[in-house]
Amino acid sequence: MNQASAGHLLRLIRAGQACTRGELQRVTGLSRSTVSHRLDQLFRAGWIREAAGDPVDAPTGGRPSLRLTFDTGHAVVLCADLETRHARAAVLDLGGTVLAEHAGALMINQGPDEVLGRLAHWFALLLDKAGVRVDAVCGIGLSVPGPVHPVSGEVVQPPMMPGWDRYPVARRLREALAAELRFDGASHIPVLLENDANLMAFAEQRQNFADCSAFLLIKVSTGIGAGVVVGGEIYQGIDGAAGDIGHIRLSQYGHALCRCGSYGCLAAVASGRALAEQLTAAGTPTASGSGVRDQLAVGHPDAVRLAREAGRLVGGVLATVVTLINPGVLMIAGDLAGPPFLTGVRETLYQRAMPRTTAYLQVVTSRLGDRAGLSGAAAMVVESLYAPDSADRRLAARTATSPARA
Repeated sequence: MNQASAGHLLRLIRAGQACTRGELQRVTGLSRSTVSHRLDQLFRAGWIREAAGDPVDAPTGGRPSLRLTFDTGHAVVLCADLETRHARAAVLDLGGTVLAEHAGALMINQGPDEVLGRLAHWFALLLDKAGVRVDAVCGIGLSVPGPVHPVSGEVVQPPMMPGWDRYPVARRLREALAAELRFDGASHIPVLLENDANLMAFAEQRQNFADCSAFLLIKVSTGIGAGVVVGGEIYQGIDGAAGDIGHIRLSQYGHALCRCGSYGCLAAVASGRALAEQLTAAGTPTASGSGVRDQLAVGHPDAVRLAREAGRLVGGVLATVVTLINPGVLMIAGDLAGPPFLTGVRETLYQRAMPRTTAYLQVVTSRLGDRAGLSGAAAMVVESLYAPDSADRRLAARTATSPARA
């Protein structure tokens, strides 16, 4: 990375490490003229603003320095959080503020063509609702309930997403959006995918536990997955399969068939889907993890009992996970993230994990709730597009073509 590049200066400004021209000179060692030249590139792109600082910035009584900030309103991102039976879509500014939002039924097992076509339609309606032009869209982020390869960006062998394996999601979504909006430029909009638990963890850590260097989120809804953020970055493993703890085998449940085709998986006995099946068998028809959440909300005795038992099973697995990762925060999220499940997790986690690994561990529930996936998807897009190397490439492309809005 070129330490003198405009993209590098933008990173310092966005991180709050250098917010005036003088601070940029001191931090980078660049001359005043070079800093001004690089900032001019960012100003022309509309990515930063400069305004008078607070009087406290000039304690000696002099005029406060002009402060540089990232302009979060110069573009928007489109994001969607896809679940197995419903989805949430939104238009957000670059600071993560939701400008328009829609949630509704959307069955992931209908396949990518149907789902992405519907999603493009939702995006078109949301842009109109937010009063935002399509040429202001700088990227699209999707949160999906399956593994995503960190290099190809493709969904890979997802147990709960039939028909999605290696499907060209980005291309199909761009085509559908171009047709909906009659906008040829949609074919150039970046589309990024990531696993839902990873994005939830990314958003929660950034917004609520920024000082935590090792953060672990467990999502327990239709399935069970984990998102791990280490040093502020999502840990994906070599092919995106990190955190797929729902398919850890429990020897005592070898009879339980999982959606992945194996027997004895944690998800086969402790997920929202598994509890829905158990409630139905006990005489309370329940279709999904969200149905279990509804039963828990009214204190249904069987739902409470089953959620606590499921928490104990997940807590037993987490004793190993926590020992391996040694996180500062363990967050429980998803449909089952309530007192009964959390109580069960704590019972076995603290019983089986070594005291040293849990001495400073915070066990909490989601702070962002249903918007965690959207927030994480938006942050993923912004971090990707405005990282130094990416920002420099985009600035160079603007210079080589025209000053059209980025």
